[in-house]
Amino acid sequence: MAPSQKKFKPAGIAVLIAVLTAIFIALGFAVSNWSTMAKARKLKNPVPATPAVLAQAKQLYQLHCQSCHGANGDGHGEKAPELSVAPGDFTDVSKMRSVSDGELYWQITYGRLPMPAFKDKIDEQGRWALVDYIRTFSEKTPATSSTGASSASATSNQ
Repeated sequence: MAPSQKKFKPAGIAVLIAVLTAIFIALGFAVSNWSTMAKARKLKNPVPATPAVLAQAKQLYQLHCQSCHGANGDGHGEKAPELSVAPGDFTDVSKMRSVSDGELYWQITYGRLPMPAFKDKIDEQGRWALVDYIRTFSEKTPATSSTGASSASATSNQ
C-alpha cells in the first residue's frame, strides 16, 4: 500500500462516522416526532363544542388562523399564497375524519413551519376550543346546512 493511500483512510473513516451520526440523529428526531404524534392521537378533547365555546373559538380563529386557512377553513386565506406550504383545508371531510382531535390540538400547540406554535399565544382551553371550531368546517355539507341538523355548523355560520 502506498503512503498516500494510508493518509486518506482515517479521513474516509471520519467522513463515514460523520454521515452515520447524522443519519442516526435524523432517525432519532423522526422516531421522536412519530411517538409524539402517536401520543397526541390518543388525546381526548376535554372541551365540549357548546355554542359558547364555538363562539369563543370563532374569535380565536379569526384572530390567529383565518389569514392563512381562510374564512371558510378551505386553506385559501389572504396570506396563503405567500407560504412555502399550503395551509390545511379543514373542509376536506375525508382528511378531517382521519385526523384525531389530539393531533389537531398538537398541531395548533406546536405548529410546523410555516405555521407558528400557539402554545404561548392561546391557552389550553382555547386551543381545544379551536379544535371544536375547526371541526365545524368539515360538518358543513349540503345535508346539514340545509336542514339545520348540525347545531355546531349552524353556530359557526353566524
